[in-house]
Amino acid sequence: MILLYRLGILFYSVIALLISPFSSKAKLIVRGRRNSFRIIKDKLRQGDRFVWMHCASLGEFEQGRPLIEAIRKEYPEFRILLTFFSPSGYEIRKNYPGADIICYLPSDTERNAAKLLDTVKPEFVFFVKYEYWNFYLKAVADRGIPLLLVSAPFRKDQIFFRWYGGFFRKILERYSHIFVQDEGSAEKLESLGITNTTVSGDTRFDRVMEIAAAAKSIPQIESFRGDEKLFLAGSSWKPDEEIIAGYINDNPGRMKWIFAPHETDDSNIERLIKLFRVKCVKFSEYSDRERDARVMVIDNVGILSSAYRYAFIAAVGGGFGRGIHNILEAATWGIPVLFGPRHEKFREALSLIYLGGARSFKNYDEFKSVFEDLSDNPVLYERSALAASEYVRENAGATKKIMEWISREVINTT
Repeated sequence: MILLYRLGILFYSVIALLISPFSSKAKLIVRGRRNSFRIIKDKLRQGDRFVWMHCASLGEFEQGRPLIEAIRKEYPEFRILLTFFSPSGYEIRKNYPGADIICYLPSDTERNAAKLLDTVKPEFVFFVKYEYWNFYLKAVADRGIPLLLVSAPFRKDQIFFRWYGGFFRKILERYSHIFVQDEGSAEKLESLGITNTTVSGDTRFDRVMEIAAAAKSIPQIESFRGDEKLFLAGSSWKPDEEIIAGYINDNPGRMKWIFAPHETDDSNIERLIKLFRVKCVKFSEYSDRERDARVMVIDNVGILSSAYRYAFIAAVGGGFGRGIHNILEAATWGIPVLFGPRHEKFREALSLIYLGGARSFKNYDEFKSVFEDLSDNPVLYERSALAASEYVRENAGATKKIMEWISREVINTT
């Protein structure tokens, strides 16, 4: 199995190199990995003490971020190495001020793993949620460096729980401690004989509450909304947009409407605008003269989490594709959340539906039904909004649990 793993890593690297002239993402990966050790070397200082956190992408970074910031506050003697696998994480957060060195994770080989550890000499290591790189984890474990997996969910359909998953179960066993999101995940690991676990919850709850507390006002949205109610579709994709746009065209006057598409390139923004038969304005072009527009399209990044504060109801995209985006960013504001049908792998979506804080839709008729149920029934709306806000508040605290464990089991034993 180890041979197949090596070949898989090599195959991925070769394919990325071959398609890099034609793929911007592949080009960023190839160039970024090539520069990783130079970036690390240039920013090292004599006598540095490091903590290393690895995140696959932007979503995992947002889960790890509360821990980075807690470490900086409680243990300022440590510097932070932050690595990413994906361009969608690195390219957006490469200038994040909370970490001292930020780079791509070099390919998972024995040589790269040894070189990174020899260079940085981290005193403890975090991997966030889904990352299981064999040679890096083996090298960390073999050196006796505390190795933590945080905000980890486990499902019965994962390879660890298959009859042929022995190689990957061995990877899991290398973690010093695993902080899981729920009791079910802990029970699944226990079925494999892995008991070095803590049910800490998901650090995303802490992060979205931090974001909400620091949210800034957005005058353009305040002006656009005026005295009307506002529906906000965040991180939307084409299938979500076409369903909701169809409803807007049939019912433009029910409230104001904002779309913050996941892809903000010019061609996608223009495609989205063409869906509407009512007046539509881009966020970047909005002025008070455009108050009569019924739809606004946000054509930049970085304001969505603050924009949710103005919404009466929110929809979060991705539920017609690989899976929904971050619904907690909306729920933390105490508003009902809608999303598409592909949410079954997301614990927070299932929980919010069960509690009444969220609804799912798969077509125009279902969207119309769930939207009008909430917008036309004040009692149902208030119950749903309260369920959303309470769910986020009651599940916060994972960062504190993890930091208490680190203080007790890592810092005080070194």
